[in-house]
Amino acid sequence: MTDTANKKVTNHDAIYAQPHAEIQDFSFDERVADVFPDMINRSVPGYATIIHGIGRLTARFAQPDTLLYDLGCSLGAATLAMKQNNPAANSLIVGIDSSTAMVERCRKHVDAFRGETPVEIRLGDILNQDYQPCSVVVLNFTLQFIQPAQREALLNRLYQALIPGGVLILSEKVRDEDSRCNDLLIDLHHEFKRDNGYSELEISQKRAAIENVMQLNSLSEHLDRLQRVGFSHAQAWYRCYNFCSIFAIKPDPTKDTHD
Repeated sequence: MTDTANKKVTNHDAIYAQPHAEIQDFSFDERVADVFPDMINRSVPGYATIIHGIGRLTARFAQPDTLLYDLGCSLGAATLAMKQNNPAANSLIVGIDSSTAMVERCRKHVDAFRGETPVEIRLGDILNQDYQPCSVVVLNFTLQFIQPAQREALLNRLYQALIPGGVLILSEKVRDEDSRCNDLLIDLHHEFKRDNGYSELEISQKRAAIENVMQLNSLSEHLDRLQRVGFSHAQAWYRCYNFCSIFAIKPDPTKDTHD
């Protein structure tokens, strides 16, 4: 790989820098795809740590002869972390996203990095997939964009596809059930965004754009749902302000002697 191939060109996110006469619902369109790396790193505290953790969890849980899924793969940051840390022979990583703009860029991004594990990036709705036996499933800030009434059914299908001992990695923005704590966490997050160069106008317009398409659960709601579909081992392994990441392990009767 040449030095040129290693260089990342990151466009600056200024989508909401000017006043919008009408705030449209947020979507992962061409504009967002074009600035997504800058947007996500300046908006999500600890994003790089979460991506690193996805790689480390993949190294622990990936199994030979299975698929590894990155659902809502966007530009492939989690996909690449899985690829670079996957020890499992005869496995395949499948990234799926419903945004044409994201998929086109993701394919180019992933193809620029060598590795032994093959990767397929597919355009599609993760609610309408035929999931094959898998050992790792990643939903990295994806479930929050699925309608709440459809979330448990999706997780149940993924649980059924996971092999015993497989892992689901779920990263989400969450709301706190204590309103005072929730308000403080929101304020701290906004300070994080200000520290990263976002103006008050950008913060307010982005919040207005996203509030109808991103419906948040609390951490306890996520953990309770995971328990209901069968994940007896589920824990938040990372949290910063109102952003967290959870691992959920499918029980393995040959190892989980205390379940």
